[in-house]
This record gives sequence, C-alpha cells and structure tokens, in this order.
Amino acid sequence: MEQKFILAWADARERALELGVRMRPVKGEEALAWARRSLSGGKVSDGFWELAQMGRLDLSLEALAVDARFTALFTDDQANTALNRLLEAGYGWKK
Repeated sequence: MEQKFILAWADARERALELGVRMRPVKGEEALAWARRSLSGGKVSDGFWELAQMGRLDLSLEALAVDARFTALFTDDQANTALNRLLEAGYGWKK
C-alpha cells in the first residue's frame, strides 16, 4: 500500500507540474514520512492553494490522504486534518 501511495503522489505531483504548480520534490521512502509530517503540521501541502484556485485539489496530498485506498497509512488526526483543509478550500468530491 505504501508503494502505491508513493506512486500515486508522484503521479499527482507530475500532473500538477503540467499545470504549472511546482511542488517540493520528494522521492522514495521519504515521501510517506514527509506526507505524514505535512499533515501533522499547521501548514497546507505544497501547491495546495494554487491547486484550489484551479479547481484541482484532487492532485493534492490532502486528497490522497483521504482516498479510501490510502487512509490506513495515516492517523485519524492526519486524515481529519486533510479532510478539514479540503472542506475549508471548498473541495467537491466526485460522485
């Protein structure tokens, strides 16, 4: 599951870069640790507000953290932080 998350996040970051949103490069095993730290702190992930303005929060770390495929990788507090950030930014889930 960790490897799938790392690949999904790398893909999201690449797609965001194609939109002109630059994010800090994070590779390999450090990616999950960095994601957990980001969701434990007070700051949103790299590019979060730019993606929000473009209507592409689906490419954010926060969206991946609440994706059913990956929720087991994060604590309840981290997942709640991600969810709250998305809700505050007006994220709309696809049905």
